[in-house]
Amino acid sequence: MKGYICIHGHFYQPLRENPWIETIEPEASAHPFHDWNERIAEECYARNAASPILAADGRILETVNNYAKISFNFGPTLLAWLKRHRVDVYRAVLQADRESCKRHAGHGSALAQAYGHAILPLADRRDKITQVRWGIEDFVRHFGRRPEGFWLPETAVDVETLDVLAGEGLRFTVLAPHQAQAVRPLGAPDWRVLNGSGIDPRRPYGVRLPSGRSIAVFFYDGALSQAVAFERLLDSGDAFRDRLLAAFTDDGDEPQLVHIATDGETYGHHHRFGDMALAYALHRIESENGVRITNYAAFLAAHPPTLEAEIRENTSWSCAHGIERWRGACGCATGAHPEWSQAWRGPLRDALDWLRERLASGYEELGQTLLRDPWVARDAYIRVIADRSPSAWRRFLADHARRDLSEEEKLITLRLLELERHALLMYASDGWFFDDPSGIETVQILRHAARAVELGGELLGLDLEPEFLARLEAAKSNLSDQGTGRDIYERSVRPAAPV
Repeated sequence: MKGYICIHGHFYQPLRENPWIETIEPEASAHPFHDWNERIAEECYARNAASPILAADGRILETVNNYAKISFNFGPTLLAWLKRHRVDVYRAVLQADRESCKRHAGHGSALAQAYGHAILPLADRRDKITQVRWGIEDFVRHFGRRPEGFWLPETAVDVETLDVLAGEGLRFTVLAPHQAQAVRPLGAPDWRVLNGSGIDPRRPYGVRLPSGRSIAVFFYDGALSQAVAFERLLDSGDAFRDRLLAAFTDDGDEPQLVHIATDGETYGHHHRFGDMALAYALHRIESENGVRITNYAAFLAAHPPTLEAEIRENTSWSCAHGIERWRGACGCATGAHPEWSQAWRGPLRDALDWLRERLASGYEELGQTLLRDPWVARDAYIRVIADRSPSAWRRFLADHARRDLSEEEKLITLRLLELERHALLMYASDGWFFDDPSGIETVQILRHAARAVELGGELLGLDLEPEFLARLEAAKSNLSDQGTGRDIYERSVRPAAPV
């Protein structure tokens, strides 16, 4: 048996910039830091870029870049923030991927991610495609290569989402073990339904799609990932190393991949000194015979699937009820307020879906007079988001404008595409994840919605705010002084817009 270990970190922060001024305003809850990006960068991202390995007597043996030894994805909005505000960390992340490519025959450790961290099974196919294409293009801009793997926000999945990934040339994704429905040998006629019995996580599985495409899926070790995230396994680097090695079995002689997936913020932010436990465990493992540190792409290239799986549609890693956490009162919450209701989540989703459809029809109608194909142009607009230079905008217009546009028409086109950008960003999953709509995460997505409403009024002549607010009234806060989603909008969203 050949043993391989892969540790995946999902590094992500929601957008925090005020949508009107594109600047992060002070976040008091992050004190003494200016905002949560700054705080977590100091507690986690920077520490993993230069984590010390200690000897038994406390001496620093060496300082290592943990990113070079693990599999990881960085949310596009977070990576853009790091490039602007923590270039030291940003460079360490890019260098880590380059090193992994050299170490693993061209297979880098970085994965791409859906751009706006939306729950993709709840998006229509057109938005799925844009979120994936923006994620891929953003990845290429930073890492200088095409991604092989793709991280799905909250590992939320349905067959259509997998088909979109495969259609864009992606080779694999990573899911939780309970998201597997059935397995069978490739080409076998009969499925073995798992019925909660669990799937062997130590190998990749092929998933055949109705389109005729296929994609590989790695189902991570759930118990081990849980221990890292919630059971203080990171209190000891030795204990972490022992649990990883104990996950191998003596069955057969096929290569085995022991792999886990957690929020990357686990290593240093959620668990102080977690970066050091990670560095020490990997250091110990690398010094031992018979076990190798690898990444998903390299393992898949050397050991393609011999089994195939069916997925459980509309499931995720953080909701026991599938994807209800982002559209209903399923009971999944942080646990800080067990008596609170999440009934506000459904009306919030409904209000945003209503807004999206009204804006999309107006965007398409006006966009057709300015752009050859408004939706193809939206997919390509990520190149302008990534490069706000006049030359990038000129190239975009040369590729997508229906004709030579006047200066006024160019401005209208730009603002129309910005409308759609905000309409995508208003679906960031964080807006539903926590316990109350008055939280900063929900306020943030409502700010993107408000900016889209504003642009819809100015460009399309649509007076959408009254109906949108009426729909938000059904999203009731658990706090008596916060009222409804409408009250939160009027109190915390409208004042963010420049007068």
